[in-house]
Amino acid sequence: MHTSQVQIIMPSHVNGTSRLFGGQLMAWIDVAAAVEARRHTRRQVTTVAVDNLQFLAPAFLDETVRLDAQVTWTGRTSVEVKVDSFVESLAGTERLINRAYLVFVALDDDGKPVPIPPFVPATEEEKQEWNQAEKRRDRRLAAKSR
Repeated sequence: MHTSQVQIIMPSHVNGTSRLFGGQLMAWIDVAAAVEARRHTRRQVTTVAVDNLQFLAPAFLDETVRLDAQVTWTGRTSVEVKVDSFVESLAGTERLINRAYLVFVALDDDGKPVPIPPFVPATEEEKQEWNQAEKRRDRRLAAKSR
């Protein structure tokens, strides 16, 4: 399953140089990722980590931004979602402006972590993403234990 969200960059989304605020893009990323996580888990979720967020290129006033979210890994109660953000031109081209990995925990009705369905990578790309997600998880756990 994949989730896409589309935004047109409006005046309230930009700074004095007509560039998209990074915080605005981060908010859009969090929402797109949460929707994807909720669809996979069929549960309420809460963000527990933004593991990697790379601003690769700017976006400007009146450009169209598309965010594509997909599950890359699951644990017992947690799910990692990758979000790629693109600027789509009116000519039909696109450029990647951001890549982010977010981790969510699924919650039961009392707000406690609850087991989720596993994600089973099928394609080579999904298997590579899974392996990279395992490495990110290991780094998070190692940092937590310090």
